[in-house]
Amino acid sequence: MINLTRLNGQNLVINGDLIERIEDRPDTIITLMTGNQFIVKDSVDEVMEKVIQYKQRVNMT
Repeated sequence: MINLTRLNGQNLVINGDLIERIEDRPDTIITLMTGNQFIVKDSVDEVMEKVIQYKQRVNMT
């Protein structure tokens, strides 16, 4: 799971394995494989880094 911040400042935790795409338009839009979309304050690079860290943690166990 990765921790993100919605535009209104609320915390959002999503499953990094369900991310289909991340767009920068100018806000960061995350689309999950389920079709759900979330707009977050985190940049595309920050989201990608969090996904990489998440995958590394999962593979360590």
